[in-house]
Order: sequence, then C-alpha cells, then structure tokens
Amino acid sequence: MLLADTAVPAWSWNLIADFQQMWSFPFMVNAFRAGAVTAVVSAVVGWFVVLRRQTFAAHTVSAVAFPGAAGAVLLGVSAVYGYFALCVAAALVIAALRGSGDHEESALTGTVQAFLLAAGFLFIALYKGLLEGPQTILFGTFLGITSTQVTVLTGVGIGVLAVLALIGRQLLFASIDPQVAAGRGVPVRALSVAFLVLLGAATAEASQITGTLLVFALMVIPAATAQNLTARPILSLALAVLLALAATWLGLTAAYYSPYPLGFFVTSFAFAGYVTARGMHALHTIRGRIRPSLPAKEVTA
Repeated sequence: MLLADTAVPAWSWNLIADFQQMWSFPFMVNAFRAGAVTAVVSAVVGWFVVLRRQTFAAHTVSAVAFPGAAGAVLLGVSAVYGYFALCVAAALVIAALRGSGDHEESALTGTVQAFLLAAGFLFIALYKGLLEGPQTILFGTFLGITSTQVTVLTGVGIGVLAVLALIGRQLLFASIDPQVAAGRGVPVRALSVAFLVLLGAATAEASQITGTLLVFALMVIPAATAQNLTARPILSLALAVLLALAATWLGLTAAYYSPYPLGFFVTSFAFAGYVTARGMHALHTIRGRIRPSLPAKEVTA
C-alpha cells in the first residue's frame, strides 16, 4: 500500500511511535538510506563547488538531469540511469568548452539548457504510461525509492568519495590558487575535468531526493553555510556534511507527515541554516568592530 493512496498520517509528538510508524514502510527506510548517501556525497562535492565558485556549472548539470530522467522513463528504463547519463555527459561538455577557451561558453551552455529542458517536457508528453507528471522529477519524492536504487546510489557515492580522497589535497591547492598550483606541477586542468565528472555524478544523486530544480539545497547551501561559520577546511567540510544530513532527514520526516513536496522541506531546512549562519557571522562582525575604548583620562595619562 502506497502512502499516496491514504490520508496523510498525523504527527503525534510521541517521537518513538511516530518514527516506528514512518519506518514501517520499506520505501521510507530506503528513502532515509538514500538520503544519507546523497547528503554526504553532495555536501563533500558541494564544498569544493562553493570553494571553486562553480555554482553555475552545478546549476547547468542539475538542469539537464530533468530531460535525462524523462528520457529514461520514455525508453522504459529506470530514471536513475537517465540522471547519471546526462549529468555526467553535461559535465564533460562543460569541461570541453572550458578547455577550448570558447568565450561564448555561458551563452552556449544556456542555449543547450533551454533546448534540453524543452526536450524533457516533450518526453513527459510522449510517455503514455502511468506517471505523476514532471513534479516528481522536478521537486523530488520519497515514494518509490527501491533497495536497488539505494545500492546504485551507495556504489556511486563510494566511488565519488574515493576519487575525491585521492585528489582532494591537490584539488584544494588548485582551488585556492590555481596559478601557483600549476607552477608547482599540479595538473590543474586534469583535476578540473575530474572534478566536473564527480560533480555530474553527485548532482545525479542529489536529484533523486530534492528533484532536479532544487539540487542546490544539498549541493550548495550546506557548504556555503559551513564556510560562513568557519574557515578551517576539515571542520567546515564536516559541518557541511552534518548540515546536509540534518536537512535531508528533517525534510523526509516533514514530507512524510504532510502533503507537500520533499524538495520544498529539504530546501527550507537548509536555507534556514544558511540564514542563521549569516546572521551569526554578521553579529560577530559587528561585535568585532565595536571595541571598548579607554576613557580620555587614561589615554592622556
């Protein structure tokens, strides 16, 4: 029995009973597992995205996830394969454009985005089977997440994190000061291509939870929040992971006990954390500027 066929369950404020009731559904257990994997991978990759100021690239890759998923459904295969195929392909195209030195990179990328989004809606229109419509792909859902999907996400996530662990030190150097890194013999160009491919895989993962339009909820917001709170790389990275996990699990819980899309809740919780971090940073800055001055008598003395 699917949750969509029944009334929305009521939150009783008995936390143990509420979570037991929610986790009695296998798809919710799978959703929390998939959400955990997605949150960790997205936060780690997103931390480098924010550091390298490549949020436009992340937006581009997330935009093409929609036609990828829609095309896969039209072809009769799982949407997850469409997510990964087109996201990684888009990342490679971006890498090729940057390597060619094309000054019209942004315009060309935007043109391709518009065409692929239109193609995605065409694929939805052509599909004649049972489909809730583009809302699920665009804004995410916890329904229908299978054990196979969790296995695929876990395997891809382990691969992404393993590659990042191997190149992370050099990637950090190249992200902070690419000119000096290149002078020291760091393969800046190869690292950029490798990272864009990892970005494509991570974006495809995040799209399973937040939908293709709200990937920034896990890819950028937790990392930006963490980097506002601390400049220490290791601490900032760990904090980004914790924030992404919190936003994902809170979003899943809120979406289960309400009729509204999962992506909305994940984004809202992540955004609330960012606003809080910005407020704390602003307050700290103001306090730093207001320093107690010595009385005039003490200064002249």
